[in-house]
Amino acid sequence: MLRMTPRHSSHAQSAPWRAVSIIALTGLGLALAGCQTAAPISAISIDESQGSEQNIASLTAVIRSNPGNPESYNVRGAAYGRAGEFRKALADFDKALQLNPRFYQAYANRALIHRNTGDITAAAADYNKALQINRNYDVAYIGRGNLYRQAGRLDEAMRDYERAIALDTTDPRAYHNRGLILQLRGRHREAIEAFSTSISLSSESPEPYNGRGISYAALNDDENAFADFNHAIQLDQSVAESWSNQALIYERRGETEKAIRSYARASQLDPDYQPARDGLSRLRKS
Repeated sequence: MLRMTPRHSSHAQSAPWRAVSIIALTGLGLALAGCQTAAPISAISIDESQGSEQNIASLTAVIRSNPGNPESYNVRGAAYGRAGEFRKALADFDKALQLNPRFYQAYANRALIHRNTGDITAAAADYNKALQINRNYDVAYIGRGNLYRQAGRLDEAMRDYERAIALDTTDPRAYHNRGLILQLRGRHREAIEAFSTSISLSSESPEPYNGRGISYAALNDDENAFADFNHAIQLDQSVAESWSNQALIYERRGETEKAIRSYARASQLDPDYQPARDGLSRLRKS
């Protein structure tokens, strides 16, 4: 199953679904930047091992030996998706669905490719089809929820995430993305709980640490916020949001030189990242 990676990258800024929320911190005259996993990012994480020529050649050999097996096309389509060869991935998912029109996993996989290429209408249709076939498919609820969130339809997105959670999903995206919506609504304690659950399911991504840190900071718990931002940096030093969030805590502590260095690092990673630019401008003026 293809999965949307939960990782934001400064290199993915051109992606149409990338979203950044700015959460005002009451009475402090500062703002904290939050990284939102609106698919961020590249909706599909490129995996050189799964998308290697050798792996795809092996999968092609399997298809040649049994061309009527839809699962083989689904697996190779996933490999093509991981390799960034989206046209070939779509062709394989189309073939899998031709062979088995009720192959709901292939619909969800094809939806992710459509989303990655910007065809949101086709992506929504495929998620809906997957759910018509299997109303208990958590992956499709999460994927469709992400489309709703991308469109600003937060109530519908929340319902889909909560449906996935009610199905006992172990996919951390359901909790992470639910946390983002709770955060936008100012329900920070609930957001912290959601991000913590996401972390418990997958602790290798910086996004839920950034998200949880933002809510900690909104509650004036700078110690826990700082710990989360630092951990996000340890996990991936290429994420501008993490450095900018760390800088804000330094700024709130009055550690101006450290704040400037962290804002500068964020700006170096992503020259267009506005919170870092604003932070540098604010500190240099003062």
